[in-house]
Amino acid sequence: MSGAGFVPFAIRQRGRGEVPVSRMAKRTTAWFAILRTPGTLRGMVYMALSALSGTMMAALIRDLSFDLHPFVIAAFRSLFGFIILIPAFLRHGFGPLRTRRIGMHGVRGLVNVAVILFSFTALSLIPLAKVTAISFSSPLFATLFAVLLLGEIVRARRMTALAVGFAGTLLVIRPGAVAVDLGTMLALGAAISAAAGVIIVKWLARTESNLTIIMYMGLVATPILFACAVFVWRTPTPSELMVLVLMGAFGSATHLFMNQAIKEADIAVVSPVRFTQLIWAAGVGYLAFAEVPDAWTWLGGLTIAGAISYMAYREHRVTDARTGNTARTHGDRRIRDDRKG
Repeated sequence: MSGAGFVPFAIRQRGRGEVPVSRMAKRTTAWFAILRTPGTLRGMVYMALSALSGTMMAALIRDLSFDLHPFVIAAFRSLFGFIILIPAFLRHGFGPLRTRRIGMHGVRGLVNVAVILFSFTALSLIPLAKVTAISFSSPLFATLFAVLLLGEIVRARRMTALAVGFAGTLLVIRPGAVAVDLGTMLALGAAISAAAGVIIVKWLARTESNLTIIMYMGLVATPILFACAVFVWRTPTPSELMVLVLMGAFGSATHLFMNQAIKEADIAVVSPVRFTQLIWAAGVGYLAFAEVPDAWTWLGGLTIAGAISYMAYREHRVTDARTGNTARTHGDRRIRDDRKG
């Protein structure tokens, strides 16, 4: 296939000359070329697997919450996450624990406790798909906090997308139209707390390694969660322990698949795939719990997903314009070569 055939919308051949068409057509062709690259396709698959793993973890939490208190489930989830760090301790010793920002690590741990308790309790009270749709709003709050607390600049297009995303959140919650129940409030609290956690990690990341941040998060959160669980304690049965272990495995897989997706392809391309979690949540919720999401949950969730996807795309474009790096991917290079030939 010739170069002109590969880029049908970007240029039109007229003899030996080339007549450029609209910028939108060029951008569209560039994105199609990116999607054709093997790394991008693998990244999208990994992100879809991450969304599925996250849904399965949430479904197991909801299933366990019919018999176990969410605080007990949360304590074991944190414990299993901390156990995963043992090999890192054996390899690096206590070196990663050296820090001059112990107070900020403590705050990060407390925020993580809030995220876990809010989200786990919400999953015990309201449908899986609704919790998932509300959780999509976390990046919106993170962007808002970044503007207010970190002084990051958000220009008109991203600010408009931010407003649209918050409108989508209101569509899911519908305050004033329906009574806002405790589960909905907790799910929203979890999204806001997770956004605050992102900002704290940004602060910490200026001087601390990822391993240091994760280790302190586990050291702070795990004992606090067990202390909360003491008041509602019931020792899990052997079968429940097996489900808790499986829940921890899905939680770890969620992060591993997401990290691999980001390594394989540009985050602006693969991040929208994360929102397939709403589809997974609707399917699993229906099969496991006979839950059918209402139209408002779908409409609001998809509105939030669209807004965040556009914000990721704009960030990608602004970053490229700032660095002058307009051909970072194999697909971009192929288009550039086609234009030359």
